[in-house]
Amino acid sequence: METVTHDGRETAYRLVERSAAGPTVLYVHGSGGTHQVWAHQYGPSGPSHPAAALDLSGHGASEDIDTSAGPETLAAYADDVSAVARAVDAEVLVGNSLGGAVVQRLLLEQDHQLAGAVLAGTGPRLPVADTLRTWLAEDFDQAVEWLHGPDRLFHDVEEEMRERSAETMHAVGRAVTERDFLSCHTFDIRDRVIAIDVPVLAVVGEHDQLTPPSYHESLTDELPQGEATILDDAAHLAMLDQPGAFNDAVAAFLDETTRKR
Repeated sequence: METVTHDGRETAYRLVERSAAGPTVLYVHGSGGTHQVWAHQYGPSGPSHPAAALDLSGHGASEDIDTSAGPETLAAYADDVSAVARAVDAEVLVGNSLGGAVVQRLLLEQDHQLAGAVLAGTGPRLPVADTLRTWLAEDFDQAVEWLHGPDRLFHDVEEEMRERSAETMHAVGRAVTERDFLSCHTFDIRDRVIAIDVPVLAVVGEHDQLTPPSYHESLTDELPQGEATILDDAAHLAMLDQPGAFNDAVAAFLDETTRKR
């Protein structure tokens, strides 16, 4: 892992520089996750483009922040992404769920020369059910178990993957994971989506109950340069449910955006 220092803290990231030409892609994880959720994207089986994946503040190897859940936390996470994007010269951002909200915020509010973005399992707003918010505050074990139930984070993966995912969420911890979900709950840019002026691919698993296909349709309907792809046999973490199909969708999007530049 490498680190970049910014805003009084260190943010950790992994950079894999492929031999093949192509834009550097920076991957941003979701609530209670780490950069490892993108192992199929930066690992040997992933696309040939240079790839980086970061740990947002308070996750994995990155230093934490002292912020209130909501816009303040989303702004800090956007600063994390911005700092790593500059360090690795990222041209495309890929964000999942909370990471997608962070990427959208960065596209609207920070000055980066980007070729495009991929938004996976996300939307222009990300409401969190009352029951889940209660469990996050009062019964974290129940919250983690519910999230790993059928067609929430995963559709059809080996039990070992579910267990590793749950272990990661427990390692990130209740406080940070709750902060993540509450920050998602405050996120709403439906009246600003039209200002995102780069090509965007919205990717969603057909079985995703956390951010269903309708979220992505409402997103791409408003984006000036937006398209949506629904992946079969996948739920919220489509990059783990169906890594091959996810990588193919990203690779095709990169090829298209590169040709247009």
